[in-house]
Amino acid sequence: MKRVAIIGVTGAVGQEFVLALDKHPWFEVKQIAASERSAGKKFVDAIRDPDSGILKWHLKEEIPEYAKDMIVESVDDIKPENLDLIFTSIESEAAREIETRFAKDVPIISTSSAYRYESDVPILIPGINDEHVNLLNIQRKNRGWKGFVAPLPNCTTTGLAITIKPLLDNFGAQKIIMTSMQSMSGAGRSPGVSALDITDNIIPYIPKEEEKVRIETAKILGKLVDGKITPADLKVSCTCTRVPVIDGHTESVFVETAKHTDPESVKKAMIEYSNKVSVADLPSAPKNYLLVHDDPTRPQPRLDREINGGMSTVVGRLRQDTVFENGIKYVLFSHNEKMGSAKGAVLLAEMLYKKGFI
Repeated sequence: MKRVAIIGVTGAVGQEFVLALDKHPWFEVKQIAASERSAGKKFVDAIRDPDSGILKWHLKEEIPEYAKDMIVESVDDIKPENLDLIFTSIESEAAREIETRFAKDVPIISTSSAYRYESDVPILIPGINDEHVNLLNIQRKNRGWKGFVAPLPNCTTTGLAITIKPLLDNFGAQKIIMTSMQSMSGAGRSPGVSALDITDNIIPYIPKEEEKVRIETAKILGKLVDGKITPADLKVSCTCTRVPVIDGHTESVFVETAKHTDPESVKKAMIEYSNKVSVADLPSAPKNYLLVHDDPTRPQPRLDREINGGMSTVVGRLRQDTVFENGIKYVLFSHNEKMGSAKGAVLLAEMLYKKGFI
């Protein structure tokens, strides 16, 4: 068993890590850490409001038994020499300092954006750009680290990149126009998404989101050549919105391709890609990596968020586009708190473990 720690354990993503690592066949949680105000408390007490007694556990599943009485430590008490891997789920500003400190000694898998845009840091989606893992060795050499930082993409990028991959490989995707309808859970407790703001409403702006999707999609789908990632030659334009949905991001996507194609050919390419995806045998991998619906009313967050434990990217409404000369349009659904977050990070850890990086 590989020994792991979770930093940022009391937050929404940290709680997802606690659940995703419960009874994991390869990874055992040895330490958990959060802010100083939580340090020294049992996990179950650290997420309980001291005045009201309200338990701020936001998942429908029960708190795993292994975690309830674990003592939350301060970040300074994390001992990398006793660990094989650290998962981090902290704000980017703090993440930069913390991840740099620990990556000197141990691999870091991060949900923050602190390192995403560095030239020697891959943004990995298992099964999509596995060949980019070799950049981790270059990162180690460049920085003199024993470990590395491997960040996940922004959760909105995840579903888009997964669906574009077979289009790029088979038909030469060139231009993408996307509008996202993103769930409230993706905002955490950010201002501007309180009940009075989001009820009966759509918020048509998410700070920095559109730039992240544009840069990350091209980087993920690019080529690793001579130790550097050459971004894919993709033009990406998107509008990211917040909608009154609890979990799961829905995206309306228009793609112009170099080769003429049709909805049936795109469906076939997506299913074939799903059937041969490289991570199919990993513990957290879904039965269907990509799932394509014929029902024109799908995907829907309420119906599709629990498919394969939230790890499948679901596609529907595949149609010929009427504006692009060679164009396809579709709707996708991706679970921002599962594949787009902690469970996706655990899947990445599994891939890196199998490849000998952990």
